[in-house]
Amino acid sequence: MNDTRNHGSFREPHITHVRLQSISALAPFSALIISVIFVVYFLIRFYFLEGFLLKKLYGEIYTQMNECTRRGFVNHHIAGATKILILIIAAYPFVDVAFVHADLHTPFAGSKYVTMGDILIVAAQMLIAMYVFELFYRPKISPVSVGHHIGTIIIGQAAIAINFRLAWEKDATIEFILCTVWGAFDIISEFLPHVSIILYRVYPDSHHFLRRIFAISCITTFAGTILETIVTMWLFGSLWTRWTIAFKVTTPMLHTLFAAAQLWGSWNFYRMYQRQKRLIAEEDRIAEDAEFGSEESRKAKPEVGVREVSDVETTEDSGTDITKKTIL
Repeated sequence: MNDTRNHGSFREPHITHVRLQSISALAPFSALIISVIFVVYFLIRFYFLEGFLLKKLYGEIYTQMNECTRRGFVNHHIAGATKILILIIAAYPFVDVAFVHADLHTPFAGSKYVTMGDILIVAAQMLIAMYVFELFYRPKISPVSVGHHIGTIIIGQAAIAINFRLAWEKDATIEFILCTVWGAFDIISEFLPHVSIILYRVYPDSHHFLRRIFAISCITTFAGTILETIVTMWLFGSLWTRWTIAFKVTTPMLHTLFAAAQLWGSWNFYRMYQRQKRLIAEEDRIAEDAEFGSEESRKAKPEVGVREVSDVETTEDSGTDITKKTIL
């Protein structure tokens, strides 16, 4: 008989068997962890990216940006690099805890000291710190992004905080794991948009290239949102009997808000894709007009032989003795 206590199935995912437990021994030090991450972000931004790397990589493209564009450009580098790092260090514990057979106290890669929960709580603080950094650093940010970032920050920190009250918060563990599912989809589906905006700033006139990039970004963010909704609602429904009434009400509402924000991002990339199509069509029209104008100019200019014959014919009509045969 198959053991379904530790290994999930499609009908009954592994998360339904995760018992109520603390996230990590590092949870009480969450404030210290995120503070250290903020310091690291500052050092990388000030001394590494703005100090020399971006100038060396992009030259005048970077130095000639205005302040608003430059800050957004720097932020996309930090956000993209952070998501890659989180994906590298947290992919294994996330999949193992959420879908395979581990729990938050399982040793990480056989370590005697580090657990799956340790890695996941550090990764969660990295993602939260990235959004806080963006809110403070970027001079212009859309209201939709503001709502998405604030919601992610509050929900992520609340999922960690309620784990200090396990006697009262019976769904604290599964709430944290569900938040890691949201975070995982955010990292995967929202990574390419960072790359797209960087390429847009570096190659603003490569319209055919940007059209493809924006189309792919639109498709991946849209597909990621749909897949995220399917997976999270499947997990949420599988855990229905373990949720308190507060989470039964708020979780679908919050997910709807997050999904709306992500779909708004997909719509913006679709608009950018359409803009590149219009620019390509305009370039083609200008090129065709220039080519047509050149051909018309050549046709309008009379040839020397034609002009001489015409003069001769006029002269013949006037009764002169010069003939076409003489010209030939």
